[in-house]
Amino acid sequence: MKRVFQETYRSFKNELDGFIQNFDTSGEDFGNQDRNSLKLFHLNGQVVNIKSFRVPNLINQVAYKFFRKSKAQRSFEYANKLTSLNVGTPEPIAYYEFKTLFLFKKSYYISEQLDCDLTYRELTTNFDFPDYENILRAFTRFTFDLHEKNIHFLDHSPGNTLIKKTRKEYNFFLVDLNRMEFKTLDFETRIKNFSKLTIHRYMVEIMSDEYAKCSGESYNRIFNLMWKETEAFQEKYHRKRRLKKKLKFWKRN
Repeated sequence: MKRVFQETYRSFKNELDGFIQNFDTSGEDFGNQDRNSLKLFHLNGQVVNIKSFRVPNLINQVAYKFFRKSKAQRSFEYANKLTSLNVGTPEPIAYYEFKTLFLFKKSYYISEQLDCDLTYRELTTNFDFPDYENILRAFTRFTFDLHEKNIHFLDHSPGNTLIKKTRKEYNFFLVDLNRMEFKTLDFETRIKNFSKLTIHRYMVEIMSDEYAKCSGESYNRIFNLMWKETEAFQEKYHRKRRLKKKLKFWKRN
């Protein structure tokens, strides 16, 4: 077992060890459990979120053992990187990895549980949400700030941005952090980064308008590319779903 702690949480390593050792039989289920397991635990008066990554396939068990950082390690390191750049994300606490001599097995990422008022997903389903347009424009400015800080969040999708309202503004926090790049982003990469966020042209129009104000680029150039990439992503997504349905049908028969 390998474990790495945030310095301020080292004194709680026995409690955190216990959470990991008893993960399957304790804790409170949280969120979608389809791909990975998420559970909440109580630690010294606060709630912590533990994400258990499923065991990868055999090829990736070798890759993560010898050549690549695990999803848990990347999540922990990227959270610290974001924090250093003044980008919101739940506080990273620790990560754990379990390996055999030749293979990588389980890994866990522990962070604070952050209560939020909404996620970006609510904006895609409720156009009557209070202060809707201001939230969407603030989110666009947040994304522009990520790009200016050379952050390419590869999983920039509806469920991965938490939103908290304060008296004067909206604050944004990234979750599901294991896929990121830190590099200078060209115009096409920046605009393509919006492609997974919505199917609604109305939202793309608002985000294009706000990004144009932030960047100084023309609205038409931004909108045309953002809408093109949005449609391309949707086509790819639905093509994959159709293929999966066909494969399931063939397996059943």
